[in-house]
Amino acid sequence: MALVNYIEMARVTGIPFNFLLARGQQVKVVSQLYRKAAEEGFVIPALKTEAGEEQYEGATVIEPSRGYYDLPIATLDFASLYPSIMMAHNLCYTTLLDPQTIASSGLDKDDYIKTPSGDFFVKAHVRKGILPIILEELIAARKRAKKDLKNESDPFRKAVLDGRQLALKISANSVYGFTGATVGKLPCIQISSSVTSFGRAMIDQSQQLVEAKFTRANGYEHDAVVIYGDTDSVMVKFGSQDLAAVMDLGREAAKYVSSHFVNPISLEFEKCYFPYLLISKKRYAGLYWTNPEKWDKMDTKGIETVRRDNCRLVQTVVDTCLRKILIDRDVEGAKDFAKKTIADLLQNKIDLSQLVISKALSKSGEDYAGKQAHVELAERMKKRDAGSAPALGDRVAYVIVKASKGAAAYEKSEDPLFVLENNLPIDTKYYLENQLTNPLMRIFEPIVRNPDELFAGEHTRTVHVSAPTSLGALSKFAVKAESCAGCRARLSRDEVVVCAHCKPRLPELYLRQLELHNDVEIKFSKLWTQCQRCQGSLHQDVLCTSRDCPIFYMRKKAQKEMTDAATALDKFDFQW
Repeated sequence: MALVNYIEMARVTGIPFNFLLARGQQVKVVSQLYRKAAEEGFVIPALKTEAGEEQYEGATVIEPSRGYYDLPIATLDFASLYPSIMMAHNLCYTTLLDPQTIASSGLDKDDYIKTPSGDFFVKAHVRKGILPIILEELIAARKRAKKDLKNESDPFRKAVLDGRQLALKISANSVYGFTGATVGKLPCIQISSSVTSFGRAMIDQSQQLVEAKFTRANGYEHDAVVIYGDTDSVMVKFGSQDLAAVMDLGREAAKYVSSHFVNPISLEFEKCYFPYLLISKKRYAGLYWTNPEKWDKMDTKGIETVRRDNCRLVQTVVDTCLRKILIDRDVEGAKDFAKKTIADLLQNKIDLSQLVISKALSKSGEDYAGKQAHVELAERMKKRDAGSAPALGDRVAYVIVKASKGAAAYEKSEDPLFVLENNLPIDTKYYLENQLTNPLMRIFEPIVRNPDELFAGEHTRTVHVSAPTSLGALSKFAVKAESCAGCRARLSRDEVVVCAHCKPRLPELYLRQLELHNDVEIKFSKLWTQCQRCQGSLHQDVLCTSRDCPIFYMRKKAQKEMTDAATALDKFDFQW
């Protein structure tokens, strides 16, 4: 079905099949321009372009009213905003006018428009632009794909059709980007600046129309307030607690606002967020409802739940806290969970697999402005073993370990496997201050009065672990003293496994060690089997070395624990 997907895109855009795999978005637009220009009798100039200083203002963002909204928030979205603006106002290379052309051609005022950015374009009844024609074809193809998607029942085919309509959407949106690319085939800042200026005006006008119509003075139960707006959508608080009623108001508002714009510009109601956590510009989370019976999903934007340069612990904590706040409506439970996680982190109870950070090694160390943790670690790993060290293009997994006071983060980065093998202590304070604090503060600031309480109190007591120090040349002669398996006291030379005081407990201590060994062995076996299932075979050794997978580190840690437990158990192997 991937073949069908690519064929559909090649058919719509008119480019060779292999270009879809090897080229970017601009070639698709250029191809469609050539095809339409030939039909309409135009010649496209071959321009040699260089990066210029000319800039234009982008989309607008309505200042967010930050907070936690425990009532439905209707989201009104413009359907294909930038393509619809270009079609509605006939914005194209072939319709662009300048004041001298207008004066000499004798055009009436009804024959052209002046955009909010101060540019002039002839209207469609005088000449239809090539770009609007191309966009109409792309959007028509997308509508066909969405219709097929709605009628399809097979989940795999649905996924492919969804990918097709998304690809067509990207192609339509890239037409606007193509005109604004100063280093491109055919840049035209007048078109792109006109598009964004229309977009800004429409967002502001939508806010004014909604807040002017949906008021108590006009017979509605509450005064509507637009709490946030960004590029192509506005989020409206109608004030009602009834989700179905808010959805009806959202549809009414979308229809009312759309009536004030030129066709095909259309504002649509798609969803409600209930409850809704608005953190800042481009950062929010909420339960996503498309029907009043059951929420569809928990939707997050701009929040640390998917970024791989944060450790997995951040993703787990943020996701769990949001679920407790939004789904369970339990803010206190979210606070308690955050406090418990902080306590576990500072007491070294968090599994190493949750603390691994991963970053791409995209260039060598001298190409970075400053020293980077993953780059410095890659150099150290290369000195230890050049064969297994990460190369350019690989992702480098690392953890931050304790070091001497004042050491920089790049000096404290270490390979997780090296940390496991050498029992190096983790710098828990780094993870709290540099990984957890900001994401948790962003979530809890709009909700609780004093979010700083998460990072103060009994739960923030730290277990101090000394960082290893070098003993120099004498370190090779240092011998670790054996300790008693019962009371941990230091053993004398003639004592084995236990001290004289704990000798009567020897059978009990042996059984305890045997139970520990069995538990670790079962744990390792489960992780081994899980890795076998992942690679698709239960009858061969595990070959996976994925440094991005938490199970990989859990398996390696369990393997080491099993070896240590077996060594400790062997010490009991003597005549009773």
